Amino acid sequence: MRSIIIALLIVAPIYLYAQDSSYNISSYLKGGEKAPNTHYIGEAWLSSIFQNDAELGYNITKATFKANSTLDWHKHSSVQVLIIVDGEAYYQERGKEPTILKQGDVIKCKKDTEHWHSSTKLKDVTYLALYGGATPTIWTEVLTREYYDKVAVKLKNNPRL
Repeated sequence: MRSIIIALLIVAPIYLYAQDSSYNISSYLKGGEKAPNTHYIGEAWLSSIFQNDAELGYNITKATFKANSTLDWHKHSSVQVLIIVDGEAYYQERGKEPTILKQGDVIKCKKDTEHWHSSTKLKDVTYLALYGGATPTIWTEVLTREYYDKVAVKLKNNPRL
């Protein structure tokens, strides 16, 4: 019995040290903050997962848009990668046809390429956006409700243009 107690006294501090809680752990599952209604139509929530710093070099933001919501035209001073984690999105680059992105899709938008993305007319979307740069988003033009509605009709009839 004495040997068991001595063993526990030796092993317990090692176990407690191994359970160090000094890790900085975050979650992309948190809901985020309601976004101010400045460059989009509808309802959106944003959650900053990682901020650009000298060590990381890029941002990771989770965005959730309710159905029938859209961002304005914009571009980034770096490449942007969108990872659709839930729902469906419309996506379009200037001069190209719009498309629908679905859960599991990943798309890369080149640096300084004007584009917009949003939820679809009937489904919410949640995505992770990875991008760098000191000025992460440069807003270029308002995306009107009329334009968004035309894209919705077009993609309803032909979802993978």
